[in-house]
Amino acid sequence: MDRITEKNAARHAAGIILESFEEYKTRFSEITVRAEARFITRDFHGGRKDALERLDLYAAIVSQTVMKVQESVGPYLDQHKNGATLKRIFGEMVALREDTELAETFFNSIARKIFSIVGMIPSIEFTTPDFKIPMIQERTCYICRSFLVPENDITVSGMMEKVLEAFREKLNLQDIHTDAAKIAGVIEKHLTRLYGLSRIDYIEVIESVFYRQKAAYIIGRIRTNMRISPLIIAFLNGKEGVRADAVLLTDRSSSTIFSFTRSYFHVMVQRPSEMINFLKSILPNKRVSELYTAIGFHKHGKSELFRELTRSLAISNDRFEIAPGEKGMVMLVFTLPSFDVVFKIIKDHFEYPKKTHRQAVRDCYRLVFRHNRVGRLVDAQVFERLEFEKRRFSDALLEEFRLHARETVTITENRVTILHLFTERRIRPLDLYIKEESEPFAMDAIVDYGNAIKELAACNIFPGDLFLKNFGVTRHRRVVFYDYDEIALVTDCNFRRIPKSRRYDDELSSEPWYFVGEHDIFPEEFKTFIHLPGPMKQAFEKAHGDLYTVEFWQTMQARIKTGEVMHIFPYEKHKRFKYHSD
Repeated sequence: MDRITEKNAARHAAGIILESFEEYKTRFSEITVRAEARFITRDFHGGRKDALERLDLYAAIVSQTVMKVQESVGPYLDQHKNGATLKRIFGEMVALREDTELAETFFNSIARKIFSIVGMIPSIEFTTPDFKIPMIQERTCYICRSFLVPENDITVSGMMEKVLEAFREKLNLQDIHTDAAKIAGVIEKHLTRLYGLSRIDYIEVIESVFYRQKAAYIIGRIRTNMRISPLIIAFLNGKEGVRADAVLLTDRSSSTIFSFTRSYFHVMVQRPSEMINFLKSILPNKRVSELYTAIGFHKHGKSELFRELTRSLAISNDRFEIAPGEKGMVMLVFTLPSFDVVFKIIKDHFEYPKKTHRQAVRDCYRLVFRHNRVGRLVDAQVFERLEFEKRRFSDALLEEFRLHARETVTITENRVTILHLFTERRIRPLDLYIKEESEPFAMDAIVDYGNAIKELAACNIFPGDLFLKNFGVTRHRRVVFYDYDEIALVTDCNFRRIPKSRRYDDELSSEPWYFVGEHDIFPEEFKTFIHLPGPMKQAFEKAHGDLYTVEFWQTMQARIKTGEVMHIFPYEKHKRFKYHSD
């Protein structure tokens, strides 16, 4: 290596960053490729360890790279003298790669830390104009395999046998003929209902299998009559081996599989932009940022989200404003009406009776990031040192910043700088939803609210606050949880019955007559927090009255502690196939 000088420092630094990115991609792939063996051998605990290892990988490599650059080139790097040169050289190095966008995002992660960037500096980091908006269009698919209809007009079942045969080894499939017949039956009914016939022109499937928790998925699309339908086949590995469990053919059911409330897939991706192009063709309502995140590239997903926000600000005139609904005691929440994301800032001081602190809140959000979200926890992205034009904030919101967020928000004459910002997909708060929707929808939501609590418990999550305002309803009318400042592991909680009072005066006292430990929870008290109108209360208690009992929670604790992995299905029970041995 040449002696490092100010003249060649940028090239040396660019080389270190690219080498580190290669290390990240190699280790990312090494972890991801294990998913196939984990699924086939039913090593679900090993799969969980892999998920955690991969989630922590990016931050670890970035920290390691920043240290390398600072130790090797730091004295010769200067934001003003050679920052732009560093960006240009790195851009040239990665311009012809199949994963250029991921490399440029990795560069930004390093550059922002090395140069302590606040806001955006287009001359030394890749910003919105540098990144190409993925073109969702008809083109040759390099990541998928096509199955054409031959001249003898093969049946749908025959076509599906050919599809499954292509995945026999990867999935260790047991009975392709039976699985294909069941899948074909659903497809034929679906196409007949939509188009009046069940003929397929051809099928395309992504060659890589998508793995998550205890399931594996073949992702594809059906082309018929110049139309595209999603094709997602779910597989489980049970006592009789690997069998198809369901086939999903609509935008709604497919979107749920790729929901922002679910953990990321483990899937081998050689051409990220091609993968996104394919997925966008069957999930047109999904943001590009959400799709990148879903396939494991959460840092680039976050970068795409910020670019989507930047583009939205450029073509709109609305202002950030205080979010509707009841104000939070811990977080200051605001929205941009034209952009379906909520923004959250930790308040300087928390209102009574909250006893938590700033770092504890951050830890709760990190717990959610690293946890199995089972379709009930909204994914949150964390941004640092952002800067916006002051004119894009309402006067009421600016006043909230001054009153409650001085430690996080700096307001100058023309700019607003936010030190630490959480973002989540915007959904309707459950307390508002049940007031605004018709009774049937409200009743369904209340029952699903109980389902959400139970499914969270099954994956070792206790929400802490069970108030309706902390839950929301997605566009597919699914209830999810999004307020994490008091979240805890079920196994860390001590579920107790309220001791009998010693005398009548005890029950009239404003203070409990019994000792309450830091982790003690009394399920009987949940009725106090869950305020529901009469009919909704009756429906909830009929379906989920066991949530008020210690037995439910202690049984769930016992199942978790024995190592049981409870699978939460991302599709309705009626979509599951039935086999003779079920």
